[in-house]
Amino acid sequence: MTHSGLLLAYYGDDFTGSTDAMEILERAGVRTALFIDPPGPDDLARFPGIRAFGVAGMTRAMTPALMEETLRPAFQSLEKAGARHIHYKVCSTFDSSPEIGSIGKAIDIGAEIFGPRFVSLVVAAPSLGRYCAFGNLFARMGIGSNGDIHRLDRHPSMRKHPTTPSDESDLRLHLAKQTTKSCGLIDLVQIESGPEKAWPALENSIQSHEIILFDALYDHQMPRIGALIDPFGQARAPHFSVGSSGVETALTGLWKEQGIIQSPAEWPKPSEASPLLVVSGSCSPVTARQIDFALANGFAEIALDTPAIAAGTHDRNFMSEIENATDMIRKGKSLIIHTSKSTQDERFEKSNKILKDKGLTPTDIQSLTASLYGNALGQIARETAGATALKRLVIAGGDTSGIVARALGIRAVSMIAPLSPGAPLCRAFAPGSAADGLEVVFKGGQVGGEGYFEAVRRGDFE
Repeated sequence: MTHSGLLLAYYGDDFTGSTDAMEILERAGVRTALFIDPPGPDDLARFPGIRAFGVAGMTRAMTPALMEETLRPAFQSLEKAGARHIHYKVCSTFDSSPEIGSIGKAIDIGAEIFGPRFVSLVVAAPSLGRYCAFGNLFARMGIGSNGDIHRLDRHPSMRKHPTTPSDESDLRLHLAKQTTKSCGLIDLVQIESGPEKAWPALENSIQSHEIILFDALYDHQMPRIGALIDPFGQARAPHFSVGSSGVETALTGLWKEQGIIQSPAEWPKPSEASPLLVVSGSCSPVTARQIDFALANGFAEIALDTPAIAAGTHDRNFMSEIENATDMIRKGKSLIIHTSKSTQDERFEKSNKILKDKGLTPTDIQSLTASLYGNALGQIARETAGATALKRLVIAGGDTSGIVARALGIRAVSMIAPLSPGAPLCRAFAPGSAADGLEVVFKGGQVGGEGYFEAVRRGDFE
């Protein structure tokens, strides 16, 4: 499946993060397509002129055994693509644990298949409010907002994450729980010292470490990181990197300086799309505030009965919700369908108790609820789109987004225009589905300001 001219191919551990990486590439002038499954030659041919592609996976919500089963063939497929760089894209807040979404497991598999001299680890993404200083990760409260910056283990949202709560901000220590490979560091001082000092530091670190973490606080440091990574990537021997869309930011920053790529002159402003449908499986307090703001400003809501879904007593066809959603969209009412507003939502607590009482572990519960709720949201959205003239859809929530996309029949997406950092407006390729041609936005839990949904409805850049 070799594709000439490919600069980069990546595998995202969830859908929202995958569209984030696509946006960085597209903003830099690298035409990119994002697929549900590793693409074959015919899939790539549908998107002529691309110089990068991604695969939107769901490994963030998988056990290590399932990750092994999923990632090994996926990485082997990417290796044949002919790209100079292969990137395993993770959330910029490094969501993972030894039991679920193990980034260490992904590193072990990728290192074995690609055989790089070292694995680059770039988690910092200053444009998204993600900063790495002397190995410790800091995150702004809300991507595309003016929230305060917190050390990860003290972050109001991430330290209370329902599945992978952050209890360690030093990424080397966090990763040490997931892999036996050692992790070195190129720190801020070395990055700022310039290539004459950074290169010897990198070469020295490679001698004793299999993974190298790169610090960054400022945008100007990203191309410097790219310059340290890029020489290790060749079409027949791709370099393997792990991290946030900071990987794309670093490499494209360098490629622009080298004249390999050029940023688009201007993005078209999207038109208003009313009514807007939002389906949310997010438990983030950021999303909760966005839902509350939208409801206070004219949006309607359907609160899914997730305890009944968890108990298996809910109508599996979701006819009532579909009829209700269809009626509101036909009347021109923008609508949010949500599974919870936060981990404090009584539905979250009740449904978790139901599943815990059935003997399920927290890992089992996370995987099952993502599947149950994602399929429910996807089914309702698909039927509603088929019965209305819906133009634009927002899918919120990292763990459920890939399942919603699959339930909608989406096979690939391409970017239309940026909206809010990390969540671009895309066009869905979904042959045989009502979602085909739909404008869709995949929003991670930490993305956007308070008025996010209204901004997407209007087509405003944030």
